[in-house]
Amino acid sequence: MTAPDLNMLVTLDALLTEGSVAGAARRLRLSPSAMSRALARLREATGDPLLVRAGRGLVPTPRALDLRDRVRLLVQEAEAALRPAENLDIGRLARTFTLRTSDGFVESYGAELLTLVATEAPGVRIRFLPKPDKDSGPLRDGSVDLETGVVSADSGPELRTQALFHDRFIGVVRPSHPLSAGGITPARFAAGRHVLVSRRGDDRGLVDEALERLGLRRDVVATVGGFAAALALVRGTDLIVSVPERHTEGLRAGLHGFALPFPAPEVTVSLIWHPRLDADPANRWLRGCVRRVCASPSGPESRE
Repeated sequence: MTAPDLNMLVTLDALLTEGSVAGAARRLRLSPSAMSRALARLREATGDPLLVRAGRGLVPTPRALDLRDRVRLLVQEAEAALRPAENLDIGRLARTFTLRTSDGFVESYGAELLTLVATEAPGVRIRFLPKPDKDSGPLRDGSVDLETGVVSADSGPELRTQALFHDRFIGVVRPSHPLSAGGITPARFAAGRHVLVSRRGDDRGLVDEALERLGLRRDVVATVGGFAAALALVRGTDLIVSVPERHTEGLRAGLHGFALPFPAPEVTVSLIWHPRLDADPANRWLRGCVRRVCASPSGPESRE
């Protein structure tokens, strides 16, 4: 039996990532005709068309979708195995890391993280990206180095996670709101008009579940996808929003926050990365920086 040409894995990875012959050719600096011939060899080797015509473009077959993540990981592990082993000099590291974070993280921890990174590794740059969903694809394909967020059943089972801090929900209103003064009971809280934060557009959340256990229901008149948008609405209206306390401290400046008048829902914010970067010295160093910032005595927790 003829041994397979392992160089074909690199070509297959490019084709499945780009989803086009022309894009894969540019990625590997080959001519379109050479890439077309390579695709023909891959089809013969796998016994599957891999990419098929759909209108003006190409779409992956079920076999291609099954192979995509596996091939990507194989190629990345091969590249790491062939990279010269050396001790990492953090002070001379020149690299851009992409950190995908939930709404509010940059406002609360971004400045301190950048200051720490600049002190230890002046050549490192951080690219912050918003986190509109829990899709683990960017971690798998390497377009994101680290994420922060609440781990759920939707998170990829192979991902590595480490708890950064625990957070509790609080209520927030503008200073002139009736709830900014006087005692707040569960009934008084529920009787107000509320804005709900849900990236999926759900009509209920953890606070609704807590109120339901007390036989209460709140009036949600608006739903938004992030904490910043919700707090912007609260600044200009008499709406009430429930948000994680630590995660939104930088966003809540000038607003009135109060403890919820019932057992407050809690969440654990974690650091998330792909296992292929587990032993990468540079990624490990950055993970340590994030942990130090989130545990810093000058951070939000010390001011509660």
